Amino acid sequence: MGGARFEPVRAVRAYERVVEQIEEAIESGALTPGQRLPSERELMVQLSVGRSTVREALRVLQARGLVRSRPGDPNGAEVLPFSPAALHKSMTTLARVEELSLGELVQFRMVLDSAAILLAARLRTDEQLAGMAEAVAAMRAAAGTGLNTGPGTGSGTGSGAVDTEAFGRADVAFHDAVVAASGNKLIQICTDVVRQIVLRQIAARIDAADDRQALMRRSIRHHEEVIAAIRAGDGPLAAQLSRKAMYDYYAPYVAESETSALRALLE
Repeated sequence: MGGARFEPVRAVRAYERVVEQIEEAIESGALTPGQRLPSERELMVQLSVGRSTVREALRVLQARGLVRSRPGDPNGAEVLPFSPAALHKSMTTLARVEELSLGELVQFRMVLDSAAILLAARLRTDEQLAGMAEAVAAMRAAAGTGLNTGPGTGSGTGSGAVDTEAFGRADVAFHDAVVAASGNKLIQICTDVVRQIVLRQIAARIDAADDRQALMRRSIRHHEEVIAAIRAGDGPLAAQLSRKAMYDYYAPYVAESETSALRALLE
C-alpha cells in the first residue's frame, strides 16, 4: 500500500522538552553567556511543569556545560560561554562506552591534523614557524640529544638523559603551534580534545615500550620534515607526511581490523 510512512513515536519526558527549549534559546542567541534563566518558580509557571521537572532539566543543562545553577540561589541559572570542556566530556564519555573506538579517534585526528597543516602552510607567519622549530628543539633536548635528526644532519643518537614528560609537553607545543597557525579555533578545540583522549588510552603502553628513545627520534625526524614542507609552502606534502607519521606511531595500538581504515588516509 502506497502513501506516507510513519515511524514509531518515542515517549519524551517533560524535562527533556524543557531542556530542548532552553538549548534552542541558547543556540539561537535569545539567551547569551552571562544572562540568567528565569527562577525555578517562574520556569514552573511559564512551562506548566513541576519543580522536580525544572530541577532535572537544569541538572542536565549543567552537566552539558550550558548553565551554572547554584543550590539555594534565588536567581535563575546563569548561561555559560562555550567551553571545550563540554566537548571533551562528551567525546570522553563516548570513547568510554566504546561508541568511539581508538581507530576512529586516530583516524579523526589524522584528518584534523591534515586540515590544520594545509592551512598552516598557507597562512603561517615567520614567528609561528619559529615556534614550531623551538618546540622540536625542546623535543630533541628531552630525548637526550641536541643533534638535529633531519636528513643529512647526523644520526641524532645522543646519550643524554631522557625526559619523557618534557618530550610530551614539547610535542604538544609543536602541534599547538601548527594548529594556531591554521587560524581555525574549532580545529584547535577538536584537536586538543581528541589528542588527550587518544593519549590517555595508550599512555600505559607507550610508557612500557622498550624502544621509547627510538620512537622519540623518529617523531622528531617526522616533525622536522613537516616543518620543512610548511616552510616551503607545500601544504599537501606536509599533510601527507603528518598522516604517515601518525599512522606509523598509532597503528601498533589500533585493532588490526581498523588499520585498513587508517591506511585509506595514506593513499
